[in-house]
Amino acid sequence: MTEEQFRYLPDTAEDEKEMLAVIGVESMENLFTDIPEGIRLKEELAIPAAVSESELLKQMKSMAEKNVSAGQMPIFMGAGTYDHYIPSVVDAVISRSEFYTAYTPYQAEASQGELQAIFEFQSMISELTGMEATNSSLYDGFASLSEAVGLAAAVTKRNEIVLSQAVHPNARAVVHAAAKGRGLDVIEVLTEKDVTNFNVTRCLTTPDTAAIVVQYPNFFGSVEDLAVVKKIAEDKGALLIVMANPLALGILEAPGKLGADIVVGDTQPFGLPMSFGGPHCGYFSVNQKHIRKVPGRIVGETVDADGERAFVLTLQSREQHIRREKATSYMSSNQALNALASAVCMAALGKQGVQEMAQLNVNKAAYFAQALQDKGFAILNQSPFFNEFVIDLPSPAEEANRALLEAGIIGGYSLAETYHKPNQLLVCATEKRTKEEIDRFIAVLEGMNHA
Repeated sequence: MTEEQFRYLPDTAEDEKEMLAVIGVESMENLFTDIPEGIRLKEELAIPAAVSESELLKQMKSMAEKNVSAGQMPIFMGAGTYDHYIPSVVDAVISRSEFYTAYTPYQAEASQGELQAIFEFQSMISELTGMEATNSSLYDGFASLSEAVGLAAAVTKRNEIVLSQAVHPNARAVVHAAAKGRGLDVIEVLTEKDVTNFNVTRCLTTPDTAAIVVQYPNFFGSVEDLAVVKKIAEDKGALLIVMANPLALGILEAPGKLGADIVVGDTQPFGLPMSFGGPHCGYFSVNQKHIRKVPGRIVGETVDADGERAFVLTLQSREQHIRREKATSYMSSNQALNALASAVCMAALGKQGVQEMAQLNVNKAAYFAQALQDKGFAILNQSPFFNEFVIDLPSPAEEANRALLEAGIIGGYSLAETYHKPNQLLVCATEKRTKEEIDRFIAVLEGMNHA
C-alpha cells in the first residue's frame, strides 16, 4: 500500500451546510427525526482517536505484513479453491474502466463489449462441458449446483435428489438449504473409498428421483465413472447432474458426451485468484431442450440493422423480468467481471494451453502421490485422480498441517470435521508446484514420523 493508493474524501463544515440546504434540512439532527429518541446513540462512538495519515499508513502496513500469501509459501490446499497460473493479460483487461465499473447489462444492447465477452465465455464453457448452451454465469459453483437441482425437480416433477457424499461438503450444504424451500428430499450416497458407491446409488434411485448428483473429479480428486451413473439415472427416468472442474475438462471426456443432462461448476481455476475463498464464478450448462429453464441470463449472437455482427440478451427467465410464479430462479445477477477474467484466461491459454495446463496438474499430482508411497505413506485414491488426492497419515492431519506451516508450507485440507477421518489429508498439486516444493512437503512428513 502506498500513499498514492491511500486517500481520504473529507466533508468540510461548508460541504455539509451546502448539502443540507439543497435537501431543505436545517441540521444533521433533523435527518434522524424518524428514529425514536430511546434508541439513538447519545455518547461518542467507542473508536480510537484520530491519527495522522502517516501513522495510519504505518499501522495498516504492519497489519498487512501479518498475512502470508501463496506467493510467499507454497500452498498444497485445493478443496474447491486453487492456486493456478493467471496470465498477466487477465488483470490488464479486467482493470479497464469500462469493464470493472460494469455491474450487469440492464441496457444490454448498449453494452456490446460486455455482451461479447459473456458470449465468448458461454461458448468456451459449452465446448469444455460438451453441452449445447451455457448461461452468462452465476455467483459460484455451489449456487449453480443448487439451481441445477431446482431445474431437475421442475423438469421431472419429482421431489427426490440422490446426492453423492463425494460432492464438495459446502456444495452439499447449499443443496440441502435450498431443498428445504423447494420441498425436496435430499438423499446422500456413501462413498466407497474414494468414489461414489454405485450399488447404493442404484438402490436409492427410484421413480421419485429427479436427479443424481456427482462431482467430476470428485472432492477427493478421483474421476467418477459418469457412464455408470448415467445408466442408473436413465433406468429410473432421472437426470444426471455433474459438478465439474472446468480445467480438468481440458483432458477428461466432456460430461455432455457421457450423457450429463446438466453440467455446473466454478471457473475459479481460470483466471480468478484465491482471494481467501472468493468471489468465484459459477457456470451452468444444459442442452437445448432445457434452455428455457436455465437460471440467470443467456447472451446470443445476431445481426444489427446494418447486417453487422451484434450481441443481445437472448433469454432472461428470472423473476425480475417476468411474473414471479413463472420465473425459473431467484438469481438476479451474474458474475460479469469474473466471467470476463475466466474468458480472457481461457483465450490467452488457448485450447492447447488449457490441455497442457491440465496435464501438468495430472503429472505433478502423480509424482507427488508416487513419491509419498515410495516413502511408505498410504494413498486413499484407487481410481485415477486429477490434481488432488488423499493421504492416510499415521497421526492427525492437523498435526501435519502445523508441522508444514512451521516449515513454511501451507498444507492440505483435513477430512476430520467433514468426513470424520482425522488422519486423512486432502492435498493438491497444481501446475505451479515445483519438484523441490513437493519434496520439501514429503520431507516434513517424514520428519514427523521419525520424531
